[in-house]
Amino acid sequence: MTARFETLDTAIAGLKVILRKPVADERGRLERLFCAQELGALMAGRTIAQVNHTVTARAGTVRGMHFQHAPHAELKIVTCLRGEVFDVAVDLRRDSPTLLRWHGEVLRPDNQKALLIPEGFAHGFQALSDDCELLYFHSAAYAPEAEGGLHPGDPRLAIRWPRAVAALSPRDAAHRLLGADFRGIAA
Repeated sequence: MTARFETLDTAIAGLKVILRKPVADERGRLERLFCAQELGALMAGRTIAQVNHTVTARAGTVRGMHFQHAPHAELKIVTCLRGEVFDVAVDLRRDSPTLLRWHGEVLRPDNQKALLIPEGFAHGFQALSDDCELLYFHSAAYAPEAEGGLHPGDPRLAIRWPRAVAALSPRDAAHRLLGADFRGIAA
């Protein structure tokens, strides 16, 4: 069987970039977005429990930074179906040597990238074009009682968003800034 994915490490342990390898001919192309068999080692016994689709209308909009606390912590695989986004994951794992470090990737349909974000990370993105569509594969269903969030403009995170933030939901704007005593979360 021909491998349809290549996995790249980032500078943060556990956070991966997945490169899809489409099959194309004169008719068009087929691009596999997920395969439990091929991505099994990355899934490490987890299954996909929920798939979400978002549409972000306006370039400059930031969504995030979101996570779920244990025991509802989740692995996410995020891919862009339309438009272009700057996708960001922040390491929140207690005792991690990269606590509060972030990694960003530009995702768009033609670069065939997805970001695999393990438990213990916050996730968010900025739309770099209008009408962006993202698809998320989650290893755990949404649990409102386990919801957590960070303010995307928190100076302790110092995320370098490519554009000025044009829009932020009231919920995301209300996330408090991290205190100096923040030591991470249980993953």
